[in-house]
Amino acid sequence: MRKHYDYLIVGTGLFGSVFSHEMKKKGKTSLAIDKRNHIAGNIYTKEVRGIQVHEYGAHIFHTSDKKIWDYVNEFAEFNHYVNSPMAVYKDEIYNLPFNMNTFSKLWGIKTPQEAKEIISKQIEELHITEPKNLEEQALSLAGTDVYEKLVKGYTEKQWGRDCKDLPAFIIKRLPFRFTYNNNYFNDRYQGIPIGGYTAMVEKLLEGTEVILETEYRDFAAKQEKAQAEGKDYITWDKVVYTGMLDEYFDFCLGNLEYRSLCFEQEDMPECENYQGNAVVNYTHRDIPYTRIIEHKHFEFGKGDGTVITKEYPAEWKPGEEPYYPINNEKNDALFAKYRELADKEEGVLFGGRLGNYKYYDMDKVIAAALEAVEKELA
Repeated sequence: MRKHYDYLIVGTGLFGSVFSHEMKKKGKTSLAIDKRNHIAGNIYTKEVRGIQVHEYGAHIFHTSDKKIWDYVNEFAEFNHYVNSPMAVYKDEIYNLPFNMNTFSKLWGIKTPQEAKEIISKQIEELHITEPKNLEEQALSLAGTDVYEKLVKGYTEKQWGRDCKDLPAFIIKRLPFRFTYNNNYFNDRYQGIPIGGYTAMVEKLLEGTEVILETEYRDFAAKQEKAQAEGKDYITWDKVVYTGMLDEYFDFCLGNLEYRSLCFEQEDMPECENYQGNAVVNYTHRDIPYTRIIEHKHFEFGKGDGTVITKEYPAEWKPGEEPYYPINNEKNDALFAKYRELADKEEGVLFGGRLGNYKYYDMDKVIAAALEAVEKELA
């Protein structure tokens, strides 16, 4: 027997879930598959003793788009969490983003004018006119102290390379705030869904059939085989593909490059408060991880004990989870070629971070999914 859907959604992250939800409102049917054993992609949260653990790193929802903020609030109630990370350099602790609290701790000063003068003097003494690499670019923007203590080690761990070996364009600007304000984001709306992101995605996927631990190519091949053998099979009109664009085309033009992450999670049922903040960055090169997340602080200390996660940047290899596209000249040129193939592929819509080889904040993913729905319906 044949079972038919309007759309096969590959990936149950935000893009696929929003697309499926909006199409359901228009009377369209969708089947969603995911290679993982859970829904929600990288924003997946798992409850441990009342603590919502962000399994794939910290995800703080923030946007200045009221339409998107109103949209997500249809599926979750958001708390008033404000992202205010700390940075540890050796035995020193600083506020992020770079603001007057940071500068006061660095130099023992009080006024914005004093901070500006110190930074300008340090930049002037370096005599960098045309930065040749990331180190020179960062020094020309931030001066010596901020670069050495808060940029250099963290960046080298992120990219797995010395700053002198990284291109200057990676850092186009460094956000300085000459106010005593530790709010990392400037967006008007910010928070964490109470009860976690997984519950929010569950609501988006209500009424959509979901099959987990299923690879797209294996699933498609299985349906073809079942049909040929006269067994029950599934068909669909279109595919919404949110996986890796180059993988869809069997890497026929070569691999797009990514940076990956490894997570080391530690459950501490006897510890009520490990670090006093949700996110603490470690900016010294000798510390192998870039940051420690203490999940309970996203919901203001709710839950018993605590759970922490250390994040280790890693080189990406095929078969591993890709996190950050390396948008340099070489990869952007290769992506443009894959994009040409994608534009010619009939019956397939490509979307999301991997489908567009682009790092998206969550609000931008939702906006892109809503735009794709609008375009499809038109």
